[in-house]
Amino acid sequence: MDTTGAATLHENEPHHNDIAHRLNWLRAGVLGANDGIVSVAAIVVGVAGATTDTGAILLAGTAAVVGGAISMALGEYVSVSSQKDSQHALIEKERRELAEQPEEELEELAAIYQGKGLSPETARTVAKELTAHDALGAHLSAELHIDETDIVSPWHAAFASAIAFFIGAILPMLAILLPPENIRIPLTFVAVLVALAATGAVGAWIGGGSKLKAAVRVVIGGAAALVATFVIGNLLGASGIV
Repeated sequence: MDTTGAATLHENEPHHNDIAHRLNWLRAGVLGANDGIVSVAAIVVGVAGATTDTGAILLAGTAAVVGGAISMALGEYVSVSSQKDSQHALIEKERRELAEQPEEELEELAAIYQGKGLSPETARTVAKELTAHDALGAHLSAELHIDETDIVSPWHAAFASAIAFFIGAILPMLAILLPPENIRIPLTFVAVLVALAATGAVGAWIGGGSKLKAAVRVVIGGAAALVATFVIGNLLGASGIV
């Protein structure tokens, strides 16, 4: 029997899982940066449409960056905390069932592997060996697809989301504040749409989708947001309300 392929598969599997985990974080980072670009750009362009006062634009943009980063972090923390609590509850439930009814759990595990195509005898043998090695881990993997050692961290998710949002928000802030007043708005439009096309393409590349379609979708959405806020800001500025 050639064990080379099996050994290679066994050795590569953890690396595959690690790569998938990293790609998920990268995808979340790209989405967070995209949110930072769109939301902050829409605010500063809207304010710039109402006034040419750099101080007012800076104030509004800074508030948008800080408020948006905190909001993103809080939302991610709450979401991931709920996921973590759910995972812990499932783990504790499985641990309790293994302690209270080990035979029933063994039969359940064997039935799972039998359902995957193993013969009853082989399925029971596999279930027994996995239970002897790590009963809780075997049940979590087969029944719930959970790895006890890979529980998500709410704090890590919150910090990553906030940092990604902040990085994305830097671009529209610089684009609206650094150029001369007469070109700051068109330059911000161009810079933001180019950045959105890039983040859309990267997100599609990570997910294996069409980079062109993703870039077009994101650019159209971002352009609509910028135009809407600029028009509203311009109308408010012209009316003398602000």
